[in-house]
Amino acid sequence: MHEYSIVQALLQQCEHHAEANDAQKVTKVVIKIGVLSGVEPHLLQTAFDTFKEDTVCYDAVLEIIHQKVVIHCNDCKDAFTIEKHEYACPSCGGSSVKIVDGEELLLMQLEME
Repeated sequence: MHEYSIVQALLQQCEHHAEANDAQKVTKVVIKIGVLSGVEPHLLQTAFDTFKEDTVCYDAVLEIIHQKVVIHCNDCKDAFTIEKHEYACPSCGGSSVKIVDGEELLLMQLEME
């Protein structure tokens, strides 16, 4: 389960940001997980709750934003959120598309005291 190593890196980032901002603790962590990221949100939540003890995030709430796949069509220049794993432009039918969102795991926001 690579979620454990992801949480350890996330907690290190939180520690770094808290220290850089002279904060005593982090109260909320907001992350965005793309559906193509390979990260299982439930396992990430469990790992966060397990490893946050003895860190600046000991009392923090983890909020997870689930990001669907967004594609950009190189032919008609439109961008679309897709529900199925069909990588063709729903507008023009073109197959020259690029994934522009939905593959990453990003730290979006921290609330600190």
